[in-house]
Amino acid sequence: MTGRRRTRSTFPPAPSRAVRASTLAAGAVALCTSLTAACGVVPGATGGSGDDPVKVMTWAPQDTDATNKPGMPAMARAYARWVNAHGGIHGRSIQVLTCNDHNDSVGAAKCARRAVDEDVVAVVGSYSQFGDSFLAPLEGAGIPYVGGYGVTNDEFTGALSYPVNGGQPALLAGLGEALAAGCGNVALVRPDSIAGDQLPTMLDSGLRAGGHSDAGDQLAAEDATEYGGQAERALRYATRETARKGCVVPALGDRTDTFMDSFRRARDDFPQVRTATVLGSVDQTVIDATGGASGPYEGSYITGWYPVASDPRWAPMKKVINEEAFGDNRIDPADAGVQTTWIAYTVLRAALERIGDGEVSADTVRHTLGGGLRVSTGGLTPTLRWPYESRLAAVGFPRLVNAHVTLQVVRDGRLVAARKGTGGNGGITDMTAILEHADVP
Repeated sequence: MTGRRRTRSTFPPAPSRAVRASTLAAGAVALCTSLTAACGVVPGATGGSGDDPVKVMTWAPQDTDATNKPGMPAMARAYARWVNAHGGIHGRSIQVLTCNDHNDSVGAAKCARRAVDEDVVAVVGSYSQFGDSFLAPLEGAGIPYVGGYGVTNDEFTGALSYPVNGGQPALLAGLGEALAAGCGNVALVRPDSIAGDQLPTMLDSGLRAGGHSDAGDQLAAEDATEYGGQAERALRYATRETARKGCVVPALGDRTDTFMDSFRRARDDFPQVRTATVLGSVDQTVIDATGGASGPYEGSYITGWYPVASDPRWAPMKKVINEEAFGDNRIDPADAGVQTTWIAYTVLRAALERIGDGEVSADTVRHTLGGGLRVSTGGLTPTLRWPYESRLAAVGFPRLVNAHVTLQVVRDGRLVAARKGTGGNGGITDMTAILEHADVP
């Protein structure tokens, strides 16, 4: 979550986005800007039908000073190799283009223009914080955006966006609801950025649903090398109330572990507090690095979109990784980006199977996704489908169709599912009703 702050709202109303997308799609926009060597190609093996391969793109930031998601394009490549090794889909192979958006708006726009220039049928399982830079070129060319990470709200307003999870809105709302009963003051430490500006509203919606006051909003640079000042301010706010233990919620993406280094040094000077966050900011690797069972995350609630990585429903994904990417340390089955890419390619496969022997193009993929297609993900998500407007259209999220979150907890240094009865059935909660009442500006 990075980028320069802007004064305009980051929550455009649904009708304006839909009208804008329709207008852009109606025009013939010729975008032929070439991209630098940041993009690569994984050619598909020849399919059984002899048809041209189905060309798609997956992008994500890599080798930057802020959030990096190298596992997403790596997972896309592994999936393509696996599909092609097993005869393709209806005899068609998959060809994956990959692109590094470098965590900046210029890079995101270049990746989108590359997708247009290469005539891909979809952008699948990708991560970028700059929806306002990449969605317009895709919409102008009629290219669907399938299964983005949900890091910005543009993904839940774009007419050609087909998200597979509830993004940061669902995660933060779910975390707020989980913390409301047990926390005193709650301090949110989040990026001073466009995407970061969206986080307090979502966390507060969950806190309010549980009868709690809003969180204290603490801004921080996403690419800082230490967070001593932010940690002290968060602790000071969280410990103001003495009747209940305060809670500190760092949501800084890959920099969360850097924050925790500063937090551990500062916390000895303050009363004890709880910590909590969302997947994408913390995973098992971070928990291990910060002390495991003796570290600051022990007992912390962490919300995610999907079941924990040890859940048997991930077995098909792990099989693909073992067959096609064994030893590739970029692909962590517990990483939410890798998991999202797997689910996004599951959606693509369902669309291609529905198309069958028909023409595969951006138009046919888009019409198939929007034509009532229902996609089963083997229980990793609810059945996915994308009506013209979801229940959350009134609060500016017309494309958000899956607001389910899983509540997880760090127990004995391991990230495990919360006990049954905590956060809904088996730790799974649908946040749709809470988000419907979010105070979106």
